[in-house]
Amino acid sequence: MGDPLGIGPEVVVKALADPAIRSSARFVIYGDNEVLLAAAEKADIHPNWFRVGIKHARDESMVLGDVTVIDYAIAHTLTSGNEPSRSGGNASKTFVEDAITDALRPCGDPRRLDALVTAPISKESWALAGFRWPGHTELLAMRTKTKRQAMAFVSPRLNVVLATAHVPLMEIRDHLTIGRVHEPIVLGHELCQQLGIAKPRIAVCGLNPHAGENGIFGDEERRIIKPAIDMARSKGIDVQGPFPGDTIFIEAASGGWDLVVAMYHDQGLIPVKLLGFDKAVNVTLGLPIVRTSPDHGTAFGISGKNKASDGSMRAAIALAVQLCTPNTADVVRHA
Repeated sequence: MGDPLGIGPEVVVKALADPAIRSSARFVIYGDNEVLLAAAEKADIHPNWFRVGIKHARDESMVLGDVTVIDYAIAHTLTSGNEPSRSGGNASKTFVEDAITDALRPCGDPRRLDALVTAPISKESWALAGFRWPGHTELLAMRTKTKRQAMAFVSPRLNVVLATAHVPLMEIRDHLTIGRVHEPIVLGHELCQQLGIAKPRIAVCGLNPHAGENGIFGDEERRIIKPAIDMARSKGIDVQGPFPGDTIFIEAASGGWDLVVAMYHDQGLIPVKLLGFDKAVNVTLGLPIVRTSPDHGTAFGISGKNKASDGSMRAAIALAVQLCTPNTADVVRHA
């Protein structure tokens, strides 16, 4: 459910009211029933789900119907006002930790999840609660003991993978290595194939203006990025670059590339959100489980006002279903 004080509860309720989404899988919501009921009432949505208390014996089998809410009953502990808070951080961290635990259960376990779709959390709320995680991506990598992981974004017009994610801009140069550029190329290639692109065409951004202009504006392109590209090409991957970041996205959005590897967060996220804010989906690559999420944050400013669009959440759910069942018809991918 994400942060209970953000728009997570609203977009979850709205997305699961869509018949096409609801019929595509069975769903378990980790969150608070009272908060979800309030969101449903404001959206004029009938709360057609089962509720199971977190300490109830039925929680052992958990899934009772199309949608089951695992109710943590924490509404009374939440601070008033929709803003970053310690209570919101504690709640959202508990929700996702338990969901990860169930996603890692062995096949045949009645509580095992096939995929995890995370509603937005507030990193400030996590910090207020004492959790020093930059975000879901890093927590998931630790919990799943994943050494190779990358943050990717899938949208109708543009697919992007990041070489670095939640890193301060001034520290990016120190984080980049040949391996950190090579891994998202390989993982992005695998993602494209999962999406049905047999021979992906991948472009890699430079770090510096004009992709370094042959060393005039920096040597990272020659010293780090180009060797990573050459390594990937030696494995048969169709990847080229480094290209200037201010032009390559134009080519990609026009169909010239299937995927772009960006060097840092905003280099990749600005074009993705500009071109497909309500359709883009965040995917964590390299994990042993499927994990997707909407491409937006908690939006505290509009929380509780029934103003949030559930488009990205519906797209995140649909993509999670597709990645779990790659051989089935792509019915709801762009729902």
